[in-house]
Amino acid sequence: MILKPSMRGQVLPMPVVLISTISKEGVRNAAPWGCIMPILRPTDEIAIASWLKRDTLENIRDTGEFVVNVPSVEMAEAVDVCAKNFPPETDEFEEAGLVPRPSAKVAPPGIGGCVAWMECVLVEEILRERYSLIVGRVVHLEGNDDFFDEKGGMDFERARPMSMIMGPDGICYTHPARGDC
Repeated sequence: MILKPSMRGQVLPMPVVLISTISKEGVRNAAPWGCIMPILRPTDEIAIASWLKRDTLENIRDTGEFVVNVPSVEMAEAVDVCAKNFPPETDEFEEAGLVPRPSAKVAPPGIGGCVAWMECVLVEEILRERYSLIVGRVVHLEGNDDFFDEKGGMDFERARPMSMIMGPDGICYTHPARGDC
């Protein structure tokens, strides 16, 4: 079957993260993100792609800080709530019932119960006509002790970090399954 190049989300599973920020007015924001990737291992930078009209992008531009929270599939309902288009003055932690988790190196809180947290600072914004690429440096990375062993290995069958794939009827949430590792 030949698919349109724009249908790549139907063949390429993407991670799902919640990016938490704080506005310059102090309002907490949490938004789901699928367009995120590490930039060449073992560097400490990540890249996220954003539409130009997003509160999260404005908050990152204004404060230079954000937290990438890795939710488990059990958090799908909260992720769906955070995907709604709330006005900028709405505290999305409250709307989604998220528990704030103090960050170690940045002002925005992380989200309690997640698999892992990447506290980031803005390095560069690459602006395009319809979108922006944000390069962030991870200044603090922490895994939830419930899902990591003493060597830093994730038990991904227990953690079930969320990913997604597009289908003809919309997004389907997925998670990694054990193979021959």
